[in-house]
Amino acid sequence: MSKRRILVTGGFGFIGSYVVEELLAEPTNHIHVVDNLSTSPIDLSAYLKLQGDPKNLKYDICSVEEYCQNKAKNKHFDQIYHLASVVGPVGVLPHAGKIVSAIINDTNRMMDLGLRWNAKVVDVSTSEVYGGGRDGYCSEKDFKVIQPKVTVRLEYAVGKLASEIALINTTRVTSLVASVVRPFNVAGPRQSGKGGFVLPRFIAQALATEPLTVYGKGDMIRAFTHVKEIAQGVILTMERGLNGEAYNIGNPANKTSILELARRVIAVLESKSEISFVDPKTLFGPLFEEANDKYPDADRAMMELGWRPSRGIDDIIRDTASYIRTNRKA
Repeated sequence: MSKRRILVTGGFGFIGSYVVEELLAEPTNHIHVVDNLSTSPIDLSAYLKLQGDPKNLKYDICSVEEYCQNKAKNKHFDQIYHLASVVGPVGVLPHAGKIVSAIINDTNRMMDLGLRWNAKVVDVSTSEVYGGGRDGYCSEKDFKVIQPKVTVRLEYAVGKLASEIALINTTRVTSLVASVVRPFNVAGPRQSGKGGFVLPRFIAQALATEPLTVYGKGDMIRAFTHVKEIAQGVILTMERGLNGEAYNIGNPANKTSILELARRVIAVLESKSEISFVDPKTLFGPLFEEANDKYPDADRAMMELGWRPSRGIDDIIRDTASYIRTNRKA
């Protein structure tokens, strides 16, 4: 098999680090990561050691903008995975007013590189572009809904949607080849609770026998998907995704409410924790907003990409808990 040169922006982030691991499994892949580590949940030296300090992995610790301005000139890649972005219901809050421009500008830079190098681009977007879909059900065939209330999360969603539209339109009027991934509620080992992600928070609380803090009534609907299976879906989109098309990557079998998730964490971990209902605005301020209900129609990814998720919610809880236990002891 011939050598493939692959650029991964955000490759040391939560999803990105698993994409990189999957790509490293093929020794003919030569991977270059661009990441400023601003949202990375990993210890880079420990991560590289865990991967065996692979010689086919290089990296630049910088922003996408800095890389494109100063380091990309004499490079050439065959594939571009674009994952770099601010992320998380809490993680986006400090970037209010700047999110749209950051997302659109970085995506435009990847489109320019894709055209220059004749490289396929996979843009990792978000399920929040659906604005809640049809009572939470989200299909690629559905309308994208802009909610009336202006929030920081809406800025994130609109930035991602605008980038998708620009990317898809560019494939129609130029030689760019690109596909879009919309992940649904990624969870698993390495995810940090600092960005506001619910499962690592619940598990850490359950392991410490502390109350699990459920926001509001806990009736929000989600479909949690193991991060390894998300990474596999991203790579399958690169290999098999149709040009100018978007794919939901999320496990509809894992549809659950947040309250039920809390109960499941307590049961699986045999914790004596109780559940505490809290107002998140008292914790994070008035800019915090929950996402609308959302769960995916994943038929397209299954039929066109051959993607097959198999890990249930209990598997995700056990894997994440094992990681948290190990790293607490480290």
